[in-house]
Amino acid sequence: MTDETQISQGRIARAWRDWRGFILFIVVMVVFRSAIADWNQVPSGSMKPSILVGDRIVVDKLAYDLRIPFTLTRIARWSEPSRGDVVTFPSPRDETLYVKRVIGVPGDTVELRRNRLFINGEEARYTELTPAEIAALEVENKSQYAFYHEEIGTLRHVVMLRRDRDESSYQSFPPTVVPEGRYLMLGDNRDDSGDFRVIGWVDRDRILGRAHAIAFSLDYDHHYVPRFDRFFEGLS
Repeated sequence: MTDETQISQGRIARAWRDWRGFILFIVVMVVFRSAIADWNQVPSGSMKPSILVGDRIVVDKLAYDLRIPFTLTRIARWSEPSRGDVVTFPSPRDETLYVKRVIGVPGDTVELRRNRLFINGEEARYTELTPAEIAALEVENKSQYAFYHEEIGTLRHVVMLRRDRDESSYQSFPPTVVPEGRYLMLGDNRDDSGDFRVIGWVDRDRILGRAHAIAFSLDYDHHYVPRFDRFFEGLS
């Protein structure tokens, strides 16, 4: 072994002693975010008004199962996504990370008729938000949208529809049975969401976890000013 090799190995050993704590911390954090919990940036407005662009959502990756870190391979499974859950998954089209709401679970028959939802033949009930409820929403250009509580069975959340959008095929699809092992996802911003109508079914194994809260939020349109009233806000 040459002197140069010994010097090089000595430097590596000293670097490991000096930095091993930090390196192990980074490894643990990366594994933790991959398999246990994560916080994801929301890049689009497809889930408005529930989730805004600039929100950082907390995703429970142990909500349904345990994965081998950095893979979609499951070690154990103890639960299944329920109708109404907000979940994250890589898009079947291009692997972009999406956040959407579960609308149809395996065996459901789902229909969208002029933006009115039907599940297993039952029509959702739509109640328009009160002026006070609308005023509390952090959505720009509110006059361009209609806001409703969409309720069917135990599923209840707020959706928004464009007032100025002409009726189109995007606002409807025929009764569709959700296959075994797959899920039908829609965005709460019903006229501006790349969901089932664009990406199709989402396989069960692609669902990474359930989003249950907003960790913090930055307003990208106003110099990244924090939206303090959205910090630690739960998701319905």
